[in-house]
Amino acid sequence: MRPSLDSYTHLTGGKVRDLYTIDDEHLLLVASDRISAYDHVLSTPIPDKGRVLTAMSVFFFEKLGGNNHLAGDPLDERIPAEVLGRALVVRKLKMVPVECVARGYLTGSGLLDYQRTGAVCGVALPEGLTEASKLPEPIFTPASKAEIGDHDENIDFQAVIDIVGQDLAVKLREDTLEIYTRAANFAEDRGIILADTKFEFGLDSDDNLVLADEVLTPDSSRYWPAEGYAPGKVQPSFDKQFVRNWLTGPESGWDRSSDTPPPPLPREIIDATRTRYIEAYERISGLSFEEWVG
Repeated sequence: MRPSLDSYTHLTGGKVRDLYTIDDEHLLLVASDRISAYDHVLSTPIPDKGRVLTAMSVFFFEKLGGNNHLAGDPLDERIPAEVLGRALVVRKLKMVPVECVARGYLTGSGLLDYQRTGAVCGVALPEGLTEASKLPEPIFTPASKAEIGDHDENIDFQAVIDIVGQDLAVKLREDTLEIYTRAANFAEDRGIILADTKFEFGLDSDDNLVLADEVLTPDSSRYWPAEGYAPGKVQPSFDKQFVRNWLTGPESGWDRSSDTPPPPLPREIIDATRTRYIEAYERISGLSFEEWVG
């Protein structure tokens, strides 16, 4: 018989995920249907989003191989029935306090940095780049990890060295770019551009670097259809950029610069966002979401 979620101690909650203690060495990582944008957790959930994030993470953890934090399969008997399909048993790690971002294309906060300085996180880029320009090569653009409600701040490589030391900083950069490149090539073969993505890493008891949290999901990544791609304009996406665009558009009536929280999402935006997340999973994995557990 599976345990109930109440039998585990709630350790911490983030914008989307909750962590529970299973024992001294293992945690239960639960993905919710919550969605965040512009440092706000929106009042409107996206049905099945937690299951999509979990399915995508499991697919890529298996595809990438290497050292990751999984400590059981999606049907592990330690997973309570009420969160089956959106929860994983993972190893307890000492998390590295840096968001490890890889960019192959210029958009989002990277574009804003480039427009101000000609660089992103201290990495100088050629002149004349625009929205959605492909970069000469992928770049490592880390960010400081922020509390809920605060904004992750882009930092340069020296700041990473100051936080974690030279050797670990170099390893984080190397692993981030290597994983991104492999994943981007994989997605490209399926007609999808992986514009950028964010990884989190932890250290095990032997100080080995371990890929953790979620990986290459529509929450942590920007996925664009390769068909119709053209720089100089905002690309259609399979990720939550669709929600961001609605929030900052005229229909929402929301002023991002105000202290007012974002409005609830209308039904058509909820349904379209769910469809985009599922399509991203199915196109990249080649699997049916309806066959996912839970």
